[in-house]
Amino acid sequence: MGAPSDPAFLQSAYDDLLRRSLSKISGDLARVIYLASTRDYNTGTYHHEGLAARFRSDAAALALETAHREIFYRVAGCTLEQLVAEMEVYLNSSSQAREDVLHIWQKLEPYRLALPMNTNAAVARLFVTNLRLALAILQRQARPPEDRSAA
Repeated sequence: MGAPSDPAFLQSAYDDLLRRSLSKISGDLARVIYLASTRDYNTGTYHHEGLAARFRSDAAALALETAHREIFYRVAGCTLEQLVAEMEVYLNSSSQAREDVLHIWQKLEPYRLALPMNTNAAVARLFVTNLRLALAILQRQARPPEDRSAA
């Protein structure tokens, strides 16, 4: 097994993460949410049991953190139209009712937990603001036509 500081070893862990886990998740927004969920909220440390068993926990953590940051910045750079489409993919893959997810995401803003640590403050604000707008667009689209004209 390679050393965790070896770039080839770290690239192998990253590639394994992309191939085995992230490729099975539809959409970059869902991937960001998933990757954020692998981070301990008290320590900021990422953990993935399968990846750690294959590559050691420190290499797995670095692969998760790298993927989280890269995919987050890709989502943060989306146009509003692209972000609405990403949100659609996320909603369609959820086992929860679409209206419930939209309501909770607007009320609790759980996507704020998706921000990687040490994210550029301007990019973080852009991400949050654009997600709020995307949610408002989807919420408006979900209303019957007669309700939309009154809003």
